[in-house]
Amino acid sequence: MKPKPINFFLSIGAVVLLFVILFFAQHGLDAYKLRILNLCAIYTILAVSMNLINGFTGQFSLGHAGFMAVGAYVTAILTLSPEQKKVIYFIEPIIPFLGNLCLPFFPALLIAGLVSAFFGLLIGVPTLRLKGDYLAIATLGFSEIIRVVFTNIVTITNGALGLKNIPEYTNLYWSWGWAIFTVFFIKRLVNSSYGRAMMGIRDNEVAAEAMGVNLFSHKIMAFLVGSFFAGVGGGLLANLITTIDPKTFMPFLTYQILMIIVVGGLGSISGSVIAACIFAWMMENLRFLDNVVPGMRMVFFSVILLLVILFARKGLMGGKEFTWDWIVNRTQKQRI
Repeated sequence: MKPKPINFFLSIGAVVLLFVILFFAQHGLDAYKLRILNLCAIYTILAVSMNLINGFTGQFSLGHAGFMAVGAYVTAILTLSPEQKKVIYFIEPIIPFLGNLCLPFFPALLIAGLVSAFFGLLIGVPTLRLKGDYLAIATLGFSEIIRVVFTNIVTITNGALGLKNIPEYTNLYWSWGWAIFTVFFIKRLVNSSYGRAMMGIRDNEVAAEAMGVNLFSHKIMAFLVGSFFAGVGGGLLANLITTIDPKTFMPFLTYQILMIIVVGGLGSISGSVIAACIFAWMMENLRFLDNVVPGMRMVFFSVILLLVILFARKGLMGGKEFTWDWIVNRTQKQRI
């Protein structure tokens, strides 16, 4: 079913309005509020990409932190100047090829996404034949392997010392631009024949295979797309916080993204966006709880997740999406 022309123009108008708002926010808000808005966009990228794998394709993957680490390190290394690398790599020098390489932010992000997708392919080929808890354990293990390897290849990643003074290129235009593109791309993918096949695999693999769906190729496609955008999200995060090390990408980061998509609703892009923004805002504004009792902030989020699992298992959106038709129909009903 083709979208209505009016819906296309409404979407274009909404994007233009968003960037107008971002322009005034970028030049009018303080650094703290800008950081929260950037984190909202980055969490949106990560949640929507993970929802493609877990929510729409039904594969219980826990490897997002590993893909983020790949993207973050690739972007950081490619955007650091040769002079900065000489200062940072003081224990063992970086390999000459990377030491002399410095790229603009956009191609660095693209390369980071592609390298993350390549790692996703390496991980996906042997693991996507597994199901359920076995797949979750395997992907979590690969994520930890990536982190441990990054700790030990000192001539590339600087080991446990990490990378500092990364150029702060990430701003609202970059982060929200990529967030909009991620939502648009994955929404189009989900609405295509490939997306319907992925949802068929989620609902019943046997029936999907009987209908002629190639299970492995569609699972790999979801994994590649998800890992690509996870790498881009990691790159944006690295150039926002300007300092990364292997401990930045512990499995706990994957659990946070998983909590977002569960609270927002598995199989709902709109739910992932809403939950990601709420989560980023609350993570920063509830830091005072840790001053009262260390770790209380995460206890609060755990309680929220528990309540959602017990009383609203489908999350905020329950697999539904915001559409222009839905908004128009709701407006007409209120007028009546």
